[in-house]
Amino acid sequence: MRRRTFLAAMGAAAIAGGGLAAYDFRNTLSDARARLAGRARVIETRAGAMEYAEAGEGPPVLMLHGTGGGFDQGLAFVKRLSDNGWRVIAPSRFGYLGSSFPEDASSDAQADALVDLLDHLGIDRVPVAGGSAGALPAIAFAIRHPDRCAALIALVPATYVPGRPPAELTAMQTAIIGYALRSDLLFWAGTVLAEDTMIRTLLATDPALVHAATPAEQARVRSILTEILPVSDRAKGLLQDGRLAGNPPPMDLGRIAAPTLAISLEDDLFGTFQAARHIAAQVPGATLVTYSTGGHVWVGHDEEVMGEIDGFLRGV
Repeated sequence: MRRRTFLAAMGAAAIAGGGLAAYDFRNTLSDARARLAGRARVIETRAGAMEYAEAGEGPPVLMLHGTGGGFDQGLAFVKRLSDNGWRVIAPSRFGYLGSSFPEDASSDAQADALVDLLDHLGIDRVPVAGGSAGALPAIAFAIRHPDRCAALIALVPATYVPGRPPAELTAMQTAIIGYALRSDLLFWAGTVLAEDTMIRTLLATDPALVHAATPAEQARVRSILTEILPVSDRAKGLLQDGRLAGNPPPMDLGRIAAPTLAISLEDDLFGTFQAARHIAAQVPGATLVTYSTGGHVWVGHDEEVMGEIDGFLRGV
């Protein structure tokens, strides 16, 4: 039923290509592009172009965004850090916005390209945080470049869990990937006409949690969803993340020497709670912080989660 509702909404929006709907869509897409314009810089790495942006002043922290993101999502996720004495550096990962999508778009290749970014910025060692699918290259960075990694934060990590079968896409996820993630118009229509479905499917969060949250939290969660626009500029990265995070490979977590913090929530529909527990169990001395509810985007816990990260960083 939800799949039929979603596809009906997509069809209705596509048919309503004229008039008020088209006007609203064009304005929304224009605003999305304006929000991104002029905020980032681009450098050349061994893997091609890498876009990045910065916010805040203080000790540097490297923030790797999750699925559907870009430098903008990375900055938004940890805005409380950049407002509280940290210099947040947020690259767009492979296939997102202004960053290249090289032939080798693996987590290892992304981790290696981050070294080029640090060299460009003149930074020797840095804490690295990875949210959702961004935890994969963050962990790879900690393993492959221990001399450059001062600390590791795995936030709702979409990473390997022993014994978990390969992920299979639901009919709803197949529909969204096949249609909405390839079209700015259809994605916009989904956020307008089937918001709860999009929150459950793309943000892996029970929409009831959002409805019950404070107005500020509702706005934060909705911005995570709506700011995926322009989705057409993120499609290659999105599809790659779907392949990697849907069936993540095992990683040699025991080699990580950096202080490590793993954070997740029990009701995360992407199952990152088990992944965070696995990271904490395998990385020597790692710290695990969990919450019983909040979904993949930690609804109702943003201040607490950022407080945990801030305290952890100040202690390493």
